Amino acid sequence: MFDAKKIKDQCVEWIRDFFKNNGPDCNAVLGISGGKDSSIAAALCVEALGKERVIGVLMPQGEQHDIDMAHLLVNHLGIKHYVVNIKEAVDGIIKNLPADLAVTPQSLQNLPPRIRMSTLYAVSQSVNGRVCNTCNLSEDWVGYSTRYGDSVGDFSPLSNLTVTEVKEIGHLLGLPSELVEKTPIDGLCGKTDEENLGFTYAELDVYIRTGEIADKAKKELIDKKHKANLFKLQLMPCFKPEFL
Repeated sequence: MFDAKKIKDQCVEWIRDFFKNNGPDCNAVLGISGGKDSSIAAALCVEALGKERVIGVLMPQGEQHDIDMAHLLVNHLGIKHYVVNIKEAVDGIIKNLPADLAVTPQSLQNLPPRIRMSTLYAVSQSVNGRVCNTCNLSEDWVGYSTRYGDSVGDFSPLSNLTVTEVKEIGHLLGLPSELVEKTPIDGLCGKTDEENLGFTYAELDVYIRTGEIADKAKKELIDKKHKANLFKLQLMPCFKPEFL
């Protein structure tokens, strides 16, 4: 039922409309990891705006074993890019945390994505940019993102498309197969996304679109993650005094 060309064309027009209404002379700025989402989001922006208005930011943390994939993407699209190594920034924050603070592993894992988002906005505001969020529906559905890290941005082309659908669009855009089909990893804990989640994206995508899944335990796990992480997709709760 998924018409990749139709949805791709709609998304391209949506990006154009966003910039028409939110900065006709602005550039699209996005973090380039070398994974499918940033690759496909960048390619959509290039088709919508032209390569002269798309800027990639590569943000390794020290040595990144797959940084060559990020370079492959920016070279394939012919877009301007910057490389900003975030290792010293991350190490500096960790070094200056209070000695008596019991820093959790989760805090340490989520710090780099938040530093990367700060870096993206530093670049974006220096080049008349708008930051492109690169999350997809499958990840958002189960909260597989860092709040105020990769979960934010100024516009989001992929947030209502599953991993399966995003990959179809990637192939349609003519991206190298090794980018579109690259095994998704978060780059934080050394495991693949699917190892962390406990189910495959294929299973999750079918469940999202049809409500069908054969494994009852996986269904319960997906539902639990979805419910627990809905707050990541909502605006920050704000107190409203009665006089307002």
